[in-house]
Amino acid sequence: MMESEYTQDIVGEEEGSDELSGLYEHHRIEADKGQSAMRVDKFLIEHLSNVSRNRVQRAADAGFILVDNRPVKRSYKVKPGDVVQVMLDRPFYENTIEPEAIPLDIVFEDDQLLVVNKPAGLVVHPGVGNWTGTLLNALAWHFREDPRYDVNNPEIGLVHRIDKDTSGLLVVAKTPEAKTSLGRQFFNKTTRREYNALVWGTFDHDDGRIEGNIGRHPKDRMQMAVFPPDSDIGKPAVTHYHVLERFAFTTLVQCRLETGRTHQIRAHMRHIGHILFNDERYGGDQILRGTTSAKYRQFVENCFRLCPRQALHARTLGFQHPTTGREMDFQCPLPADMEQLIQKWRNYTSNLD
Repeated sequence: MMESEYTQDIVGEEEGSDELSGLYEHHRIEADKGQSAMRVDKFLIEHLSNVSRNRVQRAADAGFILVDNRPVKRSYKVKPGDVVQVMLDRPFYENTIEPEAIPLDIVFEDDQLLVVNKPAGLVVHPGVGNWTGTLLNALAWHFREDPRYDVNNPEIGLVHRIDKDTSGLLVVAKTPEAKTSLGRQFFNKTTRREYNALVWGTFDHDDGRIEGNIGRHPKDRMQMAVFPPDSDIGKPAVTHYHVLERFAFTTLVQCRLETGRTHQIRAHMRHIGHILFNDERYGGDQILRGTTSAKYRQFVENCFRLCPRQALHARTLGFQHPTTGREMDFQCPLPADMEQLIQKWRNYTSNLD
């Protein structure tokens, strides 16, 4: 199956997702040695069943058709030996997504879209190790009596993603037209997304800009790494940060995304020496700043238990409504674990004065 016309570069959500891949291969076809020059859309129609040319062309427009690992236009001419890949923004999964009665915190809903506040710990898409109990299973339950919404149809549904252990706002398209419109806005970077994060260390300046390509870490495939902007490694990414509150050895920051690469905030913050607090994957679950006293160590360990995940929350989301054109902006407060964590650091810092 093909995806709608545009999609976020993902996640994301950031920040993409813990699946650590923006796109997943669903089909791979190698052109024969005797292959005559043929447009890639026509080539795929001849090799895939039950797929229309229009859907193939939309997939190409969205960057989902690759030849030798590079996106190509619909007019690309396939040559002998070319490896043509069809990618989607979700893992290949042969089974359907079944409804599960998982509570949803719905911030807004109309006939075109739904905005949900995802709790930390909830996986967005089914994938290896998490085939059930996901946000999509919850959406299938929410729409179980609505014949217009099929959670297994890739032309509707989630427009972007955030990591399992990141909390916050996500938008879900209920029609193909809405997904195309919202996806185009993410693609063109006209959406408004801000995150709150508690990070290790203190900042010299209140505001800053981080630019660096995001790609897989060369030695640890479970991490993303930052590479020079002018390199051919990874995808371009830009994060703006603003200091909200300073504590003794940590800082509460607001991060505004220009792009939505996998683990973008987590990788960018580590790159500048400010790993997210309790981010196990990137080393933030160690005591990276502060004293060596037993009392301080106990304090930090209590903080880890209070917020047992990376301290990252997708707090705001803004976009243009796909049919009315009205600008829509949503906010959701910090979840209890992060609120309590910040208050604990606030109290600790004030007691040092």
